[in-house]
Amino acid sequence: MFQKRKVQKLQSFRRRAISAVIFTCICSFAFAQKISPVIPAVADIIAVKTGDKQLVFPVSPDGYQLVYKGSDRLPVIDSAGLIKSPLAETKVNLYFQLVSKVSDTIKYDITKQVIVPGKFTGKGINAQPFVIPALREWHGDRGNYVLRSSGRIVLNPLNKSVLQKAADILKKELKIQTGYDLNIVTGKPKTGDIFLTLGEADHSIGNEGYYFKSEEYITISALNYQGLFWGTRTLLQLLEHQKSIVKGVARDYPEFKVRGFVLDVGRKFFSLQFLKDYVKLMSYYKLNDFQIHLNDNGFKKYFNEDWAATYAAFRLENSTYPGLTAKDGSYTKQEFIALQQLAKDYALRIIPEIDVPAHALAFTKVVPEIGSKRYGMDHLDLQNPKTIQVVENVFKEYLSGEHPVFTGNEVHIGTDEYAKKEAEAFRAFTDHMINYVQGFGKEVRIWGALTHAAGTTPVKVKNVTLNTWYNGYANPLEMKKLGYNQISTPDGWLYIVPAAGYYYDYLNLKKIYRKWTPLLIGDVQFPAGDPTITGGSFAVWNDIVGNGITEKDVHDRVFPAMQVLSQKMWGGQDTLMKFEDFDILRKNLGEGPSLHISGKTGVSAAGFSFDQEDKNVKLEGAVYAAGHQGKSLSFSRADSFAKLPYTEIGYDYTVSFWINTTADNPANTVIFSSPNAVVKLKQGTTGKLGFSREGYDFDFDYVVPANVWTHLVITGTNKGTALYVNGKLQKKLYDNWIQFTDKDKTKVRKVETLFFPLRKLGGFKGKIDELEIFNRVLSDREIETLYQKPI
Repeated sequence: MFQKRKVQKLQSFRRRAISAVIFTCICSFAFAQKISPVIPAVADIIAVKTGDKQLVFPVSPDGYQLVYKGSDRLPVIDSAGLIKSPLAETKVNLYFQLVSKVSDTIKYDITKQVIVPGKFTGKGINAQPFVIPALREWHGDRGNYVLRSSGRIVLNPLNKSVLQKAADILKKELKIQTGYDLNIVTGKPKTGDIFLTLGEADHSIGNEGYYFKSEEYITISALNYQGLFWGTRTLLQLLEHQKSIVKGVARDYPEFKVRGFVLDVGRKFFSLQFLKDYVKLMSYYKLNDFQIHLNDNGFKKYFNEDWAATYAAFRLENSTYPGLTAKDGSYTKQEFIALQQLAKDYALRIIPEIDVPAHALAFTKVVPEIGSKRYGMDHLDLQNPKTIQVVENVFKEYLSGEHPVFTGNEVHIGTDEYAKKEAEAFRAFTDHMINYVQGFGKEVRIWGALTHAAGTTPVKVKNVTLNTWYNGYANPLEMKKLGYNQISTPDGWLYIVPAAGYYYDYLNLKKIYRKWTPLLIGDVQFPAGDPTITGGSFAVWNDIVGNGITEKDVHDRVFPAMQVLSQKMWGGQDTLMKFEDFDILRKNLGEGPSLHISGKTGVSAAGFSFDQEDKNVKLEGAVYAAGHQGKSLSFSRADSFAKLPYTEIGYDYTVSFWINTTADNPANTVIFSSPNAVVKLKQGTTGKLGFSREGYDFDFDYVVPANVWTHLVITGTNKGTALYVNGKLQKKLYDNWIQFTDKDKTKVRKVETLFFPLRKLGGFKGKIDELEIFNRVLSDREIETLYQKPI
């Protein structure tokens, strides 16, 4: 993402990341917002006994008032100190502020821990089943529930209209996952059914909480659609590899309200389908906050220091300034509205972000006069009255009318990394835009920048939440003192910048699992239960425009991080197992029933000899003919092909085949294709074997000879792609670099990866034989053995 402090930031990143790890809490959990040499002692909480309904608070020390703010398990001890018995004995951290009666600027954060007895002794007979995120409370019974084809999805008649959408989604996903097409009915459940109800009597579980009862039938009960939907995600995870679930009851709820992911679509376009898939993926892991960073630009130094040549994009259809909408990929208003509705159906929210007044080159390319001549054309000129007019016009287009484009309750207005010398003007602009957007009934999010942009101009606090990402730009303790709620988005922990050579390429999952929760922002640790930390979010920033990164490459980085961060944002420090055990088990859970983003075929190997007709291979204009060994598939023109039972195969893979082509195939002749990529017999005018995906073209520097059988093997990992010819390595597309001409002579890794396309085989003149697909990278010796197989 962020440009102005790039060099300084990169130098300090590792030092601050290390400090984040070694930082530990003072045992009293006291974090003074104004330093005092002595922290008044606060007595421990009186032990909670079975049947207690109300917490007994300690007596305030002389000269202070002890104010209770909440706990890290509000469904057990709520913000008023009311106690609701958990299923099993549970530790609860209570958060207080100690406020001086002399000066209300002297405040101390105090955490106390209590143990609340459970309804049951221990966790019962059946062990707690593994899901991500882990169930917060569990009591096991004896035996198993078994899903059968005769089972039904039963809706509570009192909630039918609200439950219908969740039931429809669950029905479809269960059909995909289990093969069972369950009927949806209303009424009372029977053995083998799945009962959905919003009639939960326990009102302490909140909007996202739910009960999951596995008995003779499954009961998912909640107070609201969102909690009910999370229960269906738990059900699907438990049924991912089997049709039975251990009997027991779970009481499940999140510690943090915001569990998010930020995707930079400004510097790299992501298809609408990818965004839809990510709504479903995030929902499967109970993440509820998808922030889409709709505009941004590359770094001028990588474009010969020329603003006119520097890449910039705004990804949403705009009628007021039609030239603002990116030509190389964008979303229509109707598409974006539908995406938000899909998110609502899947129990999460879309947070649209338009980033101004920095990162705004897309704006100034359309309206050049609002670009800053002093700080660069990626900065809006805050002294020019037209700047406010243009920015208001853009936001107004999406916020006004009976059916606004931005349908949710919150909008992100950017506001980060503007020139420090213009702090007062920046603060005034930020305050103005907050009030403007709130005038349409929206709450506002901004990037934390008010320490960097220090000044006297007030910036509104009410209904404003900060993404606090770098403590040098916004000191988290100072932001809390000012009254802002914060979403923990620490760059040194949670920023992915693919193949850039700085920040993380892949997050350090072990460190995050062991050390991080949303209460840790950089090296500042907030006390458990602090309600001003509303949650956390991790981010992908596509800083290096044109480095070859694809949607698939981004997903390869995000998916494992999403599994770990789902756990940490839902349950905080409440982890049930060591990371090493969690890491093994998480790999057994997929993306959800309807998704195949990772390109897994589901089999370790698959082979197509083409010696006889195969019902799984659908021919269109292709025929069986004499091959390298027995019969082969023969293609006579560009529209003759075979449909294979797979769409593609993702990392790591090996694809082996024999090919014999005619000499008259034209440029860009395709051999394999899928919606995401093509493998070409002749890449462009080079005449060389290659592949293309997402606007990038690559070749292996090898010409396939005509009228002769040749054995080709292509392997692919998340690092690159390789070609073997007749058993020998021909070319590895690994470790190549893009060299820039900036003063630092920067070079970045060129990403030459490929999800191998398998939807269609053909589209050329020639034959294919002995196609073999492996869900791993074969060794050089294994590849040589494939070539040497006797005919």
